[in-house]
Amino acid sequence: MSKIMKTMDGNEAAAYVSYAFTEVAGIYPITPSSPMADYTDAWASRGKKNLFGMPVKVVEMQSEGGAAGTVHGSLQAGALTTTYTAAQGLLLKIPNMYKIAGQMLPGVIHVAARSLAAQALSIFGDHQDVYACRQTGFAMLSSASVQEVMDIGGIAHLAAIKGRVPFLHFFDGFRTSHEIQKIEVMDYADFDKLLDRKAVQAFRDNALNSEHPKTRGTAQNDDIYFQTRELSNKYYEAVPDIVADYMAEISKITGRDYKPFNYYGAKDATNIIVAMGSVNEALEEVVDYLTSKGEKVGVIKVHLYRPFSLKYFFDVLPKSVEKIAVLDRTKEPGSIGEPLYLDIKSAFYGNKKEPLIIGGRYGLSSKDVDPAQLIAVFENLKSKEPKNHFTVGIDDDVTFTSLKVGKKISLGDQDAIECLFYGLGADGTVGANKNSIKIIGDKTDLYAQAYFAYDSKKSGGYTRSHLRFGKKPIRSTYLVSNPHFVACSVAAYLDVYDVVDGIREGGTFLLNSIWDAKETIEKIPNKVKRILAERKAKFYILNATKLASEIGLGNRTNTIMQSAFFKLANIIPFDDAKAYMKEYAKKTYGKKGDKIVQMNYDAIDRGADGLIEIKVDPAWINLKDETTNEHDKYKGDKFIESVVKPINAARGDKLPVSAFLGHEDGSFEAGTTKYEKRGVGVMVPKWIKENCIQCNQCVFVCPHAVIRAFLLDEKDEQNSPESLKPNLLDAKGKDVKGYKYKIQVSPLDCTGCELCAQNCPSKEKSLVMVPFEEEIDNKEQENADYLFQNVTYKSDLTGKESVKGIGFAKPYFEFHGACPGCGETPYITAVSRLFGDHMIVANATGCSSIYGGSAPSMPYTHDENGRGIAWANSLFEDNAEFGFGMRVASETLRHQIENIMLETKKDVPNALSALYTDWIENRNDSFKSAEIRDRLIPLLEANKKEKGVAEILGLKQYLSKKSQWIIGGDGWAYDIGYGGLDHVLASGENVNVLVLDTEVYSNTGGQSSKASRTGSIAQFTASGKSVQKKDLGQIAMTYGNIFVAQINSNASQANMIKAILAAEAYDGPSLIICYAPCISHGIKGGLAKSGNQAELATKCGYWPTYIFNPELLKSGQNPLKITSKEPDWELYDEFLSNEVRYNALKKFNPDHASELLEQNKKDSQRRYRQLVRFSKSDFSDEI
Repeated sequence: MSKIMKTMDGNEAAAYVSYAFTEVAGIYPITPSSPMADYTDAWASRGKKNLFGMPVKVVEMQSEGGAAGTVHGSLQAGALTTTYTAAQGLLLKIPNMYKIAGQMLPGVIHVAARSLAAQALSIFGDHQDVYACRQTGFAMLSSASVQEVMDIGGIAHLAAIKGRVPFLHFFDGFRTSHEIQKIEVMDYADFDKLLDRKAVQAFRDNALNSEHPKTRGTAQNDDIYFQTRELSNKYYEAVPDIVADYMAEISKITGRDYKPFNYYGAKDATNIIVAMGSVNEALEEVVDYLTSKGEKVGVIKVHLYRPFSLKYFFDVLPKSVEKIAVLDRTKEPGSIGEPLYLDIKSAFYGNKKEPLIIGGRYGLSSKDVDPAQLIAVFENLKSKEPKNHFTVGIDDDVTFTSLKVGKKISLGDQDAIECLFYGLGADGTVGANKNSIKIIGDKTDLYAQAYFAYDSKKSGGYTRSHLRFGKKPIRSTYLVSNPHFVACSVAAYLDVYDVVDGIREGGTFLLNSIWDAKETIEKIPNKVKRILAERKAKFYILNATKLASEIGLGNRTNTIMQSAFFKLANIIPFDDAKAYMKEYAKKTYGKKGDKIVQMNYDAIDRGADGLIEIKVDPAWINLKDETTNEHDKYKGDKFIESVVKPINAARGDKLPVSAFLGHEDGSFEAGTTKYEKRGVGVMVPKWIKENCIQCNQCVFVCPHAVIRAFLLDEKDEQNSPESLKPNLLDAKGKDVKGYKYKIQVSPLDCTGCELCAQNCPSKEKSLVMVPFEEEIDNKEQENADYLFQNVTYKSDLTGKESVKGIGFAKPYFEFHGACPGCGETPYITAVSRLFGDHMIVANATGCSSIYGGSAPSMPYTHDENGRGIAWANSLFEDNAEFGFGMRVASETLRHQIENIMLETKKDVPNALSALYTDWIENRNDSFKSAEIRDRLIPLLEANKKEKGVAEILGLKQYLSKKSQWIIGGDGWAYDIGYGGLDHVLASGENVNVLVLDTEVYSNTGGQSSKASRTGSIAQFTASGKSVQKKDLGQIAMTYGNIFVAQINSNASQANMIKAILAAEAYDGPSLIICYAPCISHGIKGGLAKSGNQAELATKCGYWPTYIFNPELLKSGQNPLKITSKEPDWELYDEFLSNEVRYNALKKFNPDHASELLEQNKKDSQRRYRQLVRFSKSDFSDEI
């Protein structure tokens, strides 16, 4: 049978092999494992059959713990069951893993191994999570590459069934899970031949069933528990042989050699490395390189980690080995060594010929592991006294664990082509490169590899696509550092990142430039020109931005750049490449409609036409770097300059450990985003003062707080730049008479989302989108710098109760990395404007935690007094409890202050005593308690020797009442965190909960949640969600003492402000549910049009707004008030048809779509009728 080759990533390979053996999949999304579950769901929805002739039954649960419980129950009932997870999600499964293993059930967990949240969260890969499971009783199988995932992943299922021991199959998160490779696909027929059908039947026969009842999960006492725990020993002893047998069979089928441990290297090696995971691919390259130089080195690649088989380990260990370095991709503080190192040490215990064994840590959080680092490990082994417990890949200048690493070296096949693409998040660069690598892999005889690296921004950040292709399988599991081809989609990156530093001699550089050739030469940095000249590179430009705009693609330049790449790279005849690109564009964008597909066809056809070659002048080799401005106005303190800015310039890898001294707990200073000044908005808003009605709505809708309204007094105006003075208006309104008014945009901070321009209500638009350079030339950045940094916010003149008034308030949340046009962030910005100087936030993991606190970008900031928003993230599932704990702690310490005051007020001077009394009476009033604090602290400082004063001064930060907020998305509030949220709301404690409801798991790629509605298509509901949305608000109202508001900032900004103020004023728990448009919705026209679409959501009845205020019950009034108008249900279908999440289903299953979307409307109508009935009820007898 001929080989079937396909280009795919590790997640798809794992999903493919697991699907064959899976009858039930209990799933829950978590990065980077979610695509495995998504593939499984998509295939099941299309009727793909497993080895038992049936589609997999896919069940999405509310949490990882819930998924584990489902897996356990499904296995008990006799169905072969699988789940997919990573990181904390895997840890939440551990209690069930003990049960599954203890009850000898053949479940399989596929894990995209990932870092654990410790001092900080990281979504990237290492082995911390899987090592935490080594004691559960699950057998553990490791794959090092996409091909190994395909070949070995099935063995986990086969061996679990035959051996009655559950398996955890893992591979490196991102490095393998998201690496795209051209691999050979296993045939299900081969799996079928290997499947032990008798063992399957025995499993079924032993299932929990009333036809042959038994009792499982019993409680056992001290008399027998120990004995029964030992009963499974023989099954674990058998596992290595079972695995080895299946590996031998897979080896026969594939021609690739698999064993529980594989050795690669010199037969007479003296120095070897032992490791697991993707590093073994790069180690093979290094071993080849060193052996070619005569060195006797090798590597033992661990596949079966648990049970750890001494037999199979020593079978492959060369007898000549004298020294071993064990690499662990984890850190276990306090241990005498990491797990694999200790295992290898134990393996040799009592062995007379024990070699020297050292251990080291590498590659935490997907830190790139290149050949130079691995050579350094071998060099360390060669030394007279090798360093033990070393680290490699970092500069540890504090505890001095790190090995010295030489210059970067690429050891891939000499004929391989390496490419590096820099893109802007959401411009489609990554998607286009995924298609490119699949075209090369699937349509040619070449092998292909792609890996994608991102910064911590959402869409709008920078992306790097690392592509390789060649005639041999590619083992280079590290980033491209010496590319033949470099493309950059954003010219501004040349000033920030080292885009062309690694380009090869004679390489090609392609730049998306909005300038002509002459202007481009003038604009790009001298450093770039010098490098191009030194490397004798070819230089091409293309105005993809202009072309994308002409075609109608907005800022999505991806397909245009892709077309230019194929034209320049000359891998495939260009006409063939165009045909392939169109084929893949149809697959990629088909569900978004024929119009989008046609636009991409146009981009493919026209993309290469605009290519212009700029001749590289040899004289550029003598150019000197431009001198930076000594008086850089965006300079910060030492931490900003030496840590924050290097990280933002993608140079964080080079920072030593000492750079973070003082930040051992993972905390970062507030307000670092103001120093970024990214300049990523190609088009930015221009204020036309003559048209402005001074409503401040643009300030309100701006997702990134880059548009602000200012009131200038005479001194402000006198001190302002000359460029600002002609652009001021007389402020309208009696409260602001005599002041000047200005709407100010910060062009360097703007993302160009257009929401302000789209939502401007003036008859003639007061804001229009213009090229970025135009506003820079108009000195609008200088104007912004003056106003943002020097002019006070004057909301005290107007109050914050109106849209206009809140627009004059300082935002304590600014310049974050959320998607341009994000629908969540305006709510957070508004809350920050209202309460930011005394606000504490507990933030659930999700989009809001990523744009809220991803190093080094800290958008929560402070004022000139040093007061601002204190923000923290714990986990996904416990956020309500986390925030509750903050509130309880704060109030406990404030009670302590009160007790000290009551006990000592007779012993202190009268002035202090009087302030004590005032504070006790007003301690629960944020404004008054802060006012008293400011008078009290100086008096306390002057009377330190008085009784109790020192104790109060030690607690002075608690004198003012803080506003406690608990913020998160619908995945947290409706699903994984709902139990905790319910408990916290029921507690009666005075906390405010802000739910940013996008009706989908936005952060993990757009999976369905219980907030998703009937008929919506998302990941995990490929055939349309069949059940209605959970009504969180109405559930909370049943308690009777919880303030509940459902709001929509685009429907009524005034109602939104009123609801938030009332929630904070309510002395008890409040729940505010916010309608948040999201990029995952696929809104027609993009997020720029989301304002109108969100407004339509309320007009049509999809999202009615209301306030439920329990305070009204005290006077016998109905607590529920519907704040939106009677819906126009005729608009409902228009609303649904404007979003891909609803209209996509119509394309491939119109009848089913009509049925589900009709039910969607009926659900909304029923919910609205319930609200109306409630709002009309008589509560007069509740007095």
